[in-house]
Amino acid sequence: MRNAMPKLVLGRLSSSLLTLFLVSLVIFAITSLLPGDTAQQILGQFATPEQVAALREELGLNQSPLVRYWHWLTGFATGDLGMSASNGMPVAQLMNDRLPNSLLLAAITTAISVPIALTMGLVAAMRRGGNIDRALNVITLSMVAVPEFLVATLAVLIFAVHLGWLPALSYVSTVESVGDFVRIYAMPVLTLCCVLIAQMARMTRAALIDQLDSAYIEMARLKGVPPVRRVLRHALPNAVGPIANAVALSLSYLLGGVIIVETIFNYPGIASLMVDAVSNRDLALVQACAMLFCGAYLILVMVADLCAILSNPRLRNR
Repeated sequence: MRNAMPKLVLGRLSSSLLTLFLVSLVIFAITSLLPGDTAQQILGQFATPEQVAALREELGLNQSPLVRYWHWLTGFATGDLGMSASNGMPVAQLMNDRLPNSLLLAAITTAISVPIALTMGLVAAMRRGGNIDRALNVITLSMVAVPEFLVATLAVLIFAVHLGWLPALSYVSTVESVGDFVRIYAMPVLTLCCVLIAQMARMTRAALIDQLDSAYIEMARLKGVPPVRRVLRHALPNAVGPIANAVALSLSYLLGGVIIVETIFNYPGIASLMVDAVSNRDLALVQACAMLFCGAYLILVMVADLCAILSNPRLRNR
């Protein structure tokens, strides 16, 4: 097992890197097909053709797509993400200024949503078919059915416009106390948690019920093992793999949901930076942000896959 673990990790890492390479091809191709001219967008509509041609030459836009992709890929592999075409700053610096804000928002959302979702899924599985299970099922279905942009809009209307309890926009630079921190992050975190909790709770319930229907759980019941002990000591350890996959897949929702949340609440994170880059046709910045999101997703999936293998003796022995 000790000799197999490094091979297992290297195999998963190699497949993730290959996937990321294929994703880089797609990202570069799609961003290259965006309508409009980057040089014209930067200089404005009153720029002369000579100025546009000179800037295209400076940015390397006159080169073939394969040459531009090779320069971009080799630079990305060495940590050189290029220069932002809209403001002339290094892309890495722009992302470093915004990345901590996005990570903080994701960390707060994860710390709140994961314990709540796992508890809801555990209780629903233990009370399967009962009133609590039916109530939680209705609640989670309702939460999944409501899109995050609607949740964010309703939160702004209720808590910011009508009640005036919370600010409509999240200005993290104004945080000076714990109260300011709670007021600034309350609505973005609430919006992200709604769908996240519902997804994780439902998948956790399904994973636990699958284990509770197993033969070894029936044997434990016949031996007189109490229900709580059957769930916590027998079913839950064997459901760690599916639950880890459920958590990883649900957390990957943050990569998409955070784009809407940061845009609505004007939160200064990576997602809002990417939205601004798309509107400005800043290709280097768009490509770097997209690769960051894809890399984060692959890391989550790889960690969940390893947890599933390590928690399952049959997969681990293979």
